[in-house]
Amino acid sequence: MTDTRTKPETMGEDDVIDLLVAQHGMIRDLFDEVEQASDAERGEAFTRLVRLLAVHETAEEEIVHPYARRKLDGGEAVVDDRLAEENEAKELLMRMDQAGPDAPDFADNLALLRVAVETHARSEERYEFTKLRGHTSETERRALAAGVRAAEAMAPTHPHPGTETATKNVLVGTPVAMMDRVRDVIRQTIGKGD
Repeated sequence: MTDTRTKPETMGEDDVIDLLVAQHGMIRDLFDEVEQASDAERGEAFTRLVRLLAVHETAEEEIVHPYARRKLDGGEAVVDDRLAEENEAKELLMRMDQAGPDAPDFADNLALLRVAVETHARSEERYEFTKLRGHTSETERRALAAGVRAAEAMAPTHPHPGTETATKNVLVGTPVAMMDRVRDVIRQTIGKGD
């Protein structure tokens, strides 16, 4: 069963910046959990980390980044830098997701992924979120938070590099999300039969 503490679409923060920063904290906590998990528990913890990263990034790509592009001076460059970081992390996460937590290079790749994700999160908080907070109203940030939660509820649960724009996420995202969620249920069901 999916741990509701790692379902970002159920979080209660009303301000989009507070919501996303809280999710960054959840991501750091899940990295800790995966690193400290026993061999038997690592797969489930890693599955939750993959899901959280996938839905979080999709919502940022669909809701936050397009708004930042329009709203911020230099928004194009700020968002393009974040998308480049996201794509690199998605590529590694996809390979790790496919190989699974029993892969011989899992621990090394997890360490690389953690550095990439945490560096990306710090860059978002410093270069994008700070500027958004300064150039948006409380009402705008509340509306963005609602949009992020809705996008996360519909997002794919596995990484799909190459879909880093809102348009690509909308065109590809719904069918991919449906396939991901079906695959998750099948994996969960098969896992219970062991």
